Amino acid sequence: MQRGQIKSDEPVREYNEETTLPTLEEKTLTLPLIPLPDLVVFPGAMTPLVIGRQRSLRAMEEAISNGMPVALVLQKDPTIMEPRAEDLQSIGTVADLFQPMPFPDHNVRVLAEGRFRFRLLQITRTDPYYLALVEEIPETRDADPETMALERLVRRQFEQLVQNSRSIPPDALMTIAGADDPSRIADLIASFVDLKTKEKQEILETLPVKARLRKLAALLERELQVLDLEKRIESKVREGVTASQREFILRERLKAIQEELGERDIFMAEVEELRDQVNRLKLPDPARQRALKELDRLEKMPPMSPETGVIRTYLDWILSLPWKKRTKDNLDIDRAQKVLDEDHYGLKDIKERILEFLAVRKLTEKTRGPILCFIGPPGVGKTSIGKSIARAMGRKFVRMSLGGIRDEAEIRGHRRTYVGALPGRIIQGMRQAGTKNPVFMLDEIDKIGLDWRGDPTAALLEALDPEQNNAFSDHYIEVPFDLSEVLFILTGNVTDTIPPALRDRLEVLHFPGYTEDEKIQIAVRHLIPKNLDHHGLTQTQLTLSESVLSHIIRHYTQEAGVRNLERQLATIMRKVAVQVAKGKMAPARVTLSSVEKFLGPPKFRLGEKQSQDEVGVATGLAWTGAGGDVLSVEVTLLQGSGRLALTGQLGEIMQESAKAALTYARTVLARLGLEDRYTEKTDVHIHVPAGSVPKDGPSAGITMAVALVSALTRLPVRADVGMTGEVTLRGRILPVGGIKEKILGAHRAGLRTVIIPKENQKDLKDLPPKVLRDLQIIFVEHMDEVLPIALPAFANLKPRVAQPVVPAGA
Repeated sequence: MQRGQIKSDEPVREYNEETTLPTLEEKTLTLPLIPLPDLVVFPGAMTPLVIGRQRSLRAMEEAISNGMPVALVLQKDPTIMEPRAEDLQSIGTVADLFQPMPFPDHNVRVLAEGRFRFRLLQITRTDPYYLALVEEIPETRDADPETMALERLVRRQFEQLVQNSRSIPPDALMTIAGADDPSRIADLIASFVDLKTKEKQEILETLPVKARLRKLAALLERELQVLDLEKRIESKVREGVTASQREFILRERLKAIQEELGERDIFMAEVEELRDQVNRLKLPDPARQRALKELDRLEKMPPMSPETGVIRTYLDWILSLPWKKRTKDNLDIDRAQKVLDEDHYGLKDIKERILEFLAVRKLTEKTRGPILCFIGPPGVGKTSIGKSIARAMGRKFVRMSLGGIRDEAEIRGHRRTYVGALPGRIIQGMRQAGTKNPVFMLDEIDKIGLDWRGDPTAALLEALDPEQNNAFSDHYIEVPFDLSEVLFILTGNVTDTIPPALRDRLEVLHFPGYTEDEKIQIAVRHLIPKNLDHHGLTQTQLTLSESVLSHIIRHYTQEAGVRNLERQLATIMRKVAVQVAKGKMAPARVTLSSVEKFLGPPKFRLGEKQSQDEVGVATGLAWTGAGGDVLSVEVTLLQGSGRLALTGQLGEIMQESAKAALTYARTVLARLGLEDRYTEKTDVHIHVPAGSVPKDGPSAGITMAVALVSALTRLPVRADVGMTGEVTLRGRILPVGGIKEKILGAHRAGLRTVIIPKENQKDLKDLPPKVLRDLQIIFVEHMDEVLPIALPAFANLKPRVAQPVVPAGA
């Protein structure tokens, strides 16, 4: 179809600049079509349009340049940029376009004057603009009394709406007054009233005039009711504003009078400033009411009154607390994982728990902050990982040390009746954080004291209970404060000193201490770079190999954490820094032979395996605060009075294990027919070397039993075998703790075989693969399985055959 062509039921005619506009008697027309996203144009109404889509702009240009009308139709979905026929309403308006005005953003504003309704039959072309086949819908004219009554009704309603609404221009009444056709009146009023687009389309599609007027009257009545409700609400608001304005005016006049009399001073200025802050800040109702009450008291007091300073300090605290200010959580799980891994090596369980909390927080905002408790030896990163958690979540971090606190008021604050009263540590920490959802670390929870002034742990129960900490009460503030969004993290070395009621509210996560391999990785990734920076050195000026780090860990530190290791590294770097500052030293490389030059002779000696198989000497595995180690159990038999001697600072439990092991060893002798090896005149001396170090626990029972059987049977014990486990009188092997650390200690000492209780098999999952490859780990349930392994010659001993019992009277 050529440009300007209009199709109708009559023969096709071409339109150009000389042709005339098609007459409205034609019932079917082919016209340029412009889809409207959210606007309805009515016949007879003048409506401004803003056109921006390329097809619509071309259709507008085509219509204006050829003096043609266009078909305007509403889209069903305003978000569709290139609608199809099924995306358009079936009824629209044919309109004339004029006065186009281009905007800088390439949109064009144009006026559209509606002419008549049409029914969309078909879109015949889409490029370069929409061309549509439309059918004119003729208007019906009703002159019955009901139509006239409806017309007068909508006129009156529209007049009321214009008088009471600011959105309709007053000259709209003149436009309506000049119309005498009911259909035209309905269309004009619908175009002026601020109705929803869907409602306007329904009016456009209502063809009978009487039904259209009835529907319009119902919508106008609704708008009048809404307008009346708005006026009543505005009146109430104005009354409130008037009251506040009246108070403001009176206060301003009072200020002016005081200034004229020379009574206006700094004190009143401060009071007014505090009042402005209270009104400006969005405080919770209880806090706001309390602050205003205290302000009224302050205003009536003489400036030199002692109570004035107390009230001003109280108001400063109220206004400085983060009642509603919070930071937005960063819930990116991958980023949190990256941050935690960057700051700390290992600690898998702790990191998993934090990621679980973030995942749940991402799925639902109703979750309460968990109360985590990190328990572990010193120096394993309990406090520092709290800072990493805050960084990963994008929260503020606050730390409060509880060590040595003995007064309950330190937690809940002092009442204002006391001179110099202040809020408790928790409220002070919240003020320091400046937000209501920080990461709040309570350090050294296991070192809180208790005396006649109260129990601080009891005061913590409310703050650390997720069910009631949304209204934490501080004695000083005396207004409930919401702590439910705070992520509390407690740290300690042991759980024994934490009261059961408090421990029940905590989710305890244990820090087991670092292995030697983990310490080396921490040193390489964190400690060495940090200390090089602190000492002004570069990586080219100092080199430390992993073998040197291992030597330092073994012989210059004895700890579960890495604090002492960091001190030793700092010592080396200070000595290197001295030489670099003097300009006398080339890049330093610390070797095994030069460690003593920097750190002096070794300070600690780790246990090592026996050099050869010996009778009465067995190697056990120990778990200390510094990790796993090996220790020897020595047994010697002497002539005496049947006494059992125990030396080496053995604790009560370990002494009981020795007695149980001796009883079991005597049953082995009886089974082998070697009762003469132990008589009532045989003294047994059990010694565990490193006598200055206290030792306790049941896990040396199996080692003592093997050493006793070896001494009594005179069979040597394998020097490359280590063992741990509790032994019973019947020879059963019971599970013990610290398996991971003990096996690592055995591997470090050069043992080849390790015997552990079978029930501890589950504890091997976190061991490095290299350790599992190098060691033969044997799981046992009874001493009968242990003795042939630890005592190779034991299998050659034959048990005594029991003599048959002869029945009496035979």
